[in-house]
Amino acid sequence: MPESLPPDLVALRDRIRTFVDEDLRPLEAGLDVDGPIPAEVRARVRERSKALGLFGMTQPKSIGGTEAGPLAMVVARETLAAGNSSLIRGVFGPGPGMLARAEGDLRTRYLDPVLRGESVGAFAFTEPSGPGAPDRPTWAKRDGDDFVVTGKKGFVSGGATADFYQVIVNVDEDASGPGGTAVLLIDRGTPGVSIDREFVSMEGGGHVELRFDGARISKANMLGKVGEGMPRAMGNINEERVEVAASACGIAMWTVEYLTRHITGGHRAGGRLSDREGVRLRYSDLRIETYIARAMLYRTARLLDSGDDAINEAAATKVFCTEAAGRIVDGAVQLVGGQALIVGHPLERLYRRVRSMRLTGGASDILRLNVARGIIEFNAGRL
Repeated sequence: MPESLPPDLVALRDRIRTFVDEDLRPLEAGLDVDGPIPAEVRARVRERSKALGLFGMTQPKSIGGTEAGPLAMVVARETLAAGNSSLIRGVFGPGPGMLARAEGDLRTRYLDPVLRGESVGAFAFTEPSGPGAPDRPTWAKRDGDDFVVTGKKGFVSGGATADFYQVIVNVDEDASGPGGTAVLLIDRGTPGVSIDREFVSMEGGGHVELRFDGARISKANMLGKVGEGMPRAMGNINEERVEVAASACGIAMWTVEYLTRHITGGHRAGGRLSDREGVRLRYSDLRIETYIARAMLYRTARLLDSGDDAINEAAATKVFCTEAAGRIVDGAVQLVGGQALIVGHPLERLYRRVRSMRLTGGASDILRLNVARGIIEFNAGRL
């Protein structure tokens, strides 16, 4: 449970709460919370985060990071989300992601610059759908020492400003080797690689649609081997899903506290909203769901922290916590009323954000199917 944390994680939680209140809130004052963060503000957040030992939690020990485990990251991400500050995006340093096992020249050219904050990559995984979409997923053919890549990727987050792309391709089988998925590192500006369009999703994230028209990529730019693409892409998916769930729980925590202040304050009709039985019933449901979601989150984080695979538990936790957060924010909007619908209201912003979480890291219904498959076909997990 969240209350049964070891002393070091209690100290971490308290340190982050103080950081949000004493550092982020003053820096955030006067900023457009939906706009870009000024460089000088990002630098101050980063410096303070480093001083508090937060910045390196997502980074390997080999470069001075602390490589925090799943439970510590849950505590950190939930607490930051519960602070509801737009500046939390700059708290953690860039992690290695799929580049974690990059070696030799790939480590020198890609991983090391990313960890130093000198280069930014974007993950090109999703295939576009609908009119104009290719007949097959993005594919690559061998041609001597190169791959020739053709296709499109439809939802590349951060692709407009990325220095390179980590692209999942399907390599065709031929006389020189087997087929299968692979990860290719493709530099921005490579001939045959273009951005078809840029777009912004409802929570404010920027994305692009990439096109590959016979782009020639050296085989030296492949991470691992042909056939390892999908396993590498899914290598840290458990942690990612639980981290999304942690952020969702933090949002739920902030929302119920905000709502508590709202309904226990004075009301224009006299008295308090919290004196009305109907309001209390709705409010109690939101509190109950927050309690359940956090209990589920911390149990799964402990399983992962112990080295357990916990694939089903991570998927189930991500589904429940993100959908619960959606219901909690929606319920809060209903109780607060029309003011919460105005663009710029904190609940309006959170409403847009929590809706996107049901897709991030795997759409809810896809994960439901995965959970059923894990139990029925593999007898996996504890659900």
